[in-house]
Amino acid sequence: MALDLPKMLAAFVAVLVVGVGALFALPELTPMAPMTTQTIMMMVLPSMAIFGAIMLAIGVKHGEYRATN
Repeated sequence: MALDLPKMLAAFVAVLVVGVGALFALPELTPMAPMTTQTIMMMVLPSMAIFGAIMLAIGVKHGEYRATN
C-alpha cells in the first residue's frame, strides 16, 4: 500500500481518536483516578500528538534511509 499525505494523516488522526476515545470510554483503566475531560483534552491529547509527530518524522526519515541504501 502506498502511503500518501491524506492516508498518513487519516491514520495518524485515527490513532489519536482511538487513544483519547479509550480514555473517555473506559475511565476505570486509568491507574489512580478517572481523568477529567479537561485533563484529557489539555494534557493527554497534545502530548500524544507531539509524541506521534516526532515518531512519524523519525519513521519517515528511517524509511527514506532504507529506501536509498
